[in-house]
Amino acid sequence: MTVFRESIDFLVRIGIYDVVLPFLLVFTIVFAILEKTKIMGTEKDSKDRELTKRNLNSMIAFVMAFFVIASTQLVAVINKTVSQIFLVLLLIICFMMLAGAFHAQTKEGFFLNKKDHPFYYGVFMVIVFVSIIMIFLNALGWLDIIYGFLKDNWNKSYVAAVIFIAVCIGFMAYIMKEPKSRSEDKKD
Repeated sequence: MTVFRESIDFLVRIGIYDVVLPFLLVFTIVFAILEKTKIMGTEKDSKDRELTKRNLNSMIAFVMAFFVIASTQLVAVINKTVSQIFLVLLLIICFMMLAGAFHAQTKEGFFLNKKDHPFYYGVFMVIVFVSIIMIFLNALGWLDIIYGFLKDNWNKSYVAAVIFIAVCIGFMAYIMKEPKSRSEDKKD
């Protein structure tokens, strides 16, 4: 075993990965949300600027982070989910590198944005959203339950009915969608 592997094992033994990092992650996310949304209100400083109540936001985030790390099940779900979401992020970066290799070099670089590539942007967002939902369900153990239910109760009639309903909903959405010319006229 190398010195670096022993160092990582030492950090695992003292609880960096099970206590400190999940605590910091939850604290940071909750604090950022509270600061952004200003749920606890604002107060004016001596220069008449509106500032969030940072002391309340930090205390709430601190308490919530402690509640999370007190539950080993929540910490396990967080650790599993975050590590697998990182894999999705790594795949996205690899895809962007490969797709960028086929595009001309520009000053801004290559980005899959909604304006230039609306179809690919939408497909990509759906894939990422479904991936995150599947990762979360897997971390909770619900994916195995859903798979077992589907495996035991698989019936061609059910599948045909679900596909038929999905096609009908898609067709209705397509029919009811406003043409671009009408929506542009309404803006003017």
